[in-house]
Amino acid sequence: MEKRGTTFRGNKASLPSKPCVVCGLPMSWRKHWALNWAEVKYCSEACRRSKARGG
Repeated sequence: MEKRGTTFRGNKASLPSKPCVVCGLPMSWRKHWALNWAEVKYCSEACRRSKARGG
């Protein structure tokens, strides 16, 4: 298994999270977002498409 500098050891409660700018729901860190977590703003494609509504 490849390491990319994360501290994830199987405890999902310790993963960082932040709110979606459109719906406000908390979104947890995902491995897919590891390289650009600071730029992730939307929890889903639907929220990204409706960004004019909330943010």
